[in-house]
Amino acid sequence: MLHDKYIPEIFKPFFWDVDIKTIDLEFNRIYVIERLLNHGDHRTLRWLFSIYSLGDIREAVCVGRNFSLKTARYWQHFFHLSEGGCGVLELGDL
Repeated sequence: MLHDKYIPEIFKPFFWDVDIKTIDLEFNRIYVIERLLNHGDHRTLRWLFSIYSLGDIREAVCVGRNFSLKTARYWQHFFHLSEGGCGVLELGDL
């Protein structure tokens, strides 16, 4: 599903702390998905859903540790995940 090799230059502000040309979209998929779900906008979501599968995005929601509570709750609802069903959604960790 990964037809892009790099993060589009217009998304550079969402990756302010790294050189986007060094990010491997497959190897770093959890990081990329987590960052854009947390800080992105409608353009980044469109791009994410065009290059990653729903399974990849769901996995990132489950294993990601850097989601805000608001973002975690939204994606919990979107994927019909139960409370505590994924590490990010355990209230003790937030």
